[in-house]
Amino acid sequence: MERIYAAIQLLESGGPVMIPLFILSVITIAIAFERGMYYRRHRKNSRSFFEKVAASAKSGDWAGVKQACAGSKTAIAKIVGAGLERDGSEEEMKSAFMETMTLESAGFQRYLDYLSAIVTVAPLLGLLGTVTGMISSFSVLDSGAGATAISGGVGEALVATATGLCVAIIAFAVYTFFTHQLDTIVADTERLCITVVNAKKSGWGRD
Repeated sequence: MERIYAAIQLLESGGPVMIPLFILSVITIAIAFERGMYYRRHRKNSRSFFEKVAASAKSGDWAGVKQACAGSKTAIAKIVGAGLERDGSEEEMKSAFMETMTLESAGFQRYLDYLSAIVTVAPLLGLLGTVTGMISSFSVLDSGAGATAISGGVGEALVATATGLCVAIIAFAVYTFFTHQLDTIVADTERLCITVVNAKKSGWGRD
């Protein structure tokens, strides 16, 4: 209860800009949780899937590759499966890989642009709080109020600035983490697709 009261006091001490900053922090946490669940679902057992598909492709066991793709609900399985459905030639397979990868990558990138916007907006809101706090301090100073009243405006400015920076830092950390995860997924998927294509080349050569 004391922590809740302290949080309310902090919101009040930072001035009006603390309300949008609080909303942005909630959005950041919500996106982090949602993206974490999404990435975890699509990377579940990814290592074993990669190893099974690569081994089956190299040995020419295409039924095993299709079975592995059918048994996985991940985006990577959908990409590989799409390529196998259009395996008439190297160009068709690569085209299928690229088309499906583009569609699936959109799902991984969802909401990340919001985090990028929060990284930019949060410090600006903190700066706005700094300006309004300093204006409040100078207004009190002009009215001849004491030092305690003046320090209230300065405190508001500092709290708003610190909060804006904290929200931006958290959003940037979340954005960087998931961007790195996306880059890793894309790189791993491309390597697996190359492995499948190279394994298929021997079959095309005999046709």
